[in-house]
Amino acid sequence: MVVLIGGCASDVVRLTRAAENGDAEAQYGLGMRYADVAVAEANKWFLKAAEQGHAKAQANLGVAYAFGLGVDKDAAEAVKWYRKAAEQGNAGAQLGLGLCYSKGDGVEKDAVEAFKWIRQSAEQGYVEAQGYLGVHYYAGAGVAKDAAEAVKWLRKAAEHGHDQAQCVLGWCYYKGDGVSKDHVEAARWLRKAAGQGHAAAQHSLGAIYAESGNIGRDAAEAVRWFRKAAEQGYAMAQFSLGECYLAGRGVMQNTAEAVRWFRKAAEQGLAEAQEALEKLGGREGMSSGKRD
Repeated sequence: MVVLIGGCASDVVRLTRAAENGDAEAQYGLGMRYADVAVAEANKWFLKAAEQGHAKAQANLGVAYAFGLGVDKDAAEAVKWYRKAAEQGNAGAQLGLGLCYSKGDGVEKDAVEAFKWIRQSAEQGYVEAQGYLGVHYYAGAGVAKDAAEAVKWLRKAAEHGHDQAQCVLGWCYYKGDGVSKDHVEAARWLRKAAGQGHAAAQHSLGAIYAESGNIGRDAAEAVRWFRKAAEQGYAMAQFSLGECYLAGRGVMQNTAEAVRWFRKAAEQGLAEAQEALEKLGGREGMSSGKRD
């Protein structure tokens, strides 16, 4: 027997009766009650509501098929339900459909179509879509590259805690793309994303600390952030950490440790790490104890 979470027993009985009588809103509501405890049962009720045109239920079915939640993963079926909900203006489904077009999941890859749906979602205030839209403008994916427009959308999402948007916004400030160059502001946004565990932001923050700039060079702080990203498997951070060990920057010089990190990055296909290993040759066991 499945015990539903939330609401008293009489509410659940009422909802079930209405759902069984074909009330789409009740079917959706019952699906939501089952969502955390019996996903397959939730999908059964979502399907009943979705077939009656309930947009939220359609969007939830799209998510279920996209990620294999209580059903076999099926990208084409995800696209089908995302589209039905997206055409009714459901922001989450619009983003889901846009991402399917962006990746070519269940539909032919189409950057322009991806941009169209992501923008519709973003314009409704959907934070995750705003972040993706900013990235599309920054990269020129499906739209002419526009750094100023990228910054506008990235900021909207970043201010709501979206880590990817915070990372790219920080990079915009670092390079002066679409905004005046400001390494202090770059570090501020990168630190917000890095604090959420965003590996690319951790590496970028480490890179800022590794060089002389407005925030002050701090080799030990650079190593700290490189390590956080490297331990998550981020190849560039593994390479950067290896360089720190090789040169003794912010950490005791240790060639063997440098090689260990270079190898991790090289195994992911990073050319810089592969070249570093080739240059080291037979020096792998050396360690002088040098530190700056």
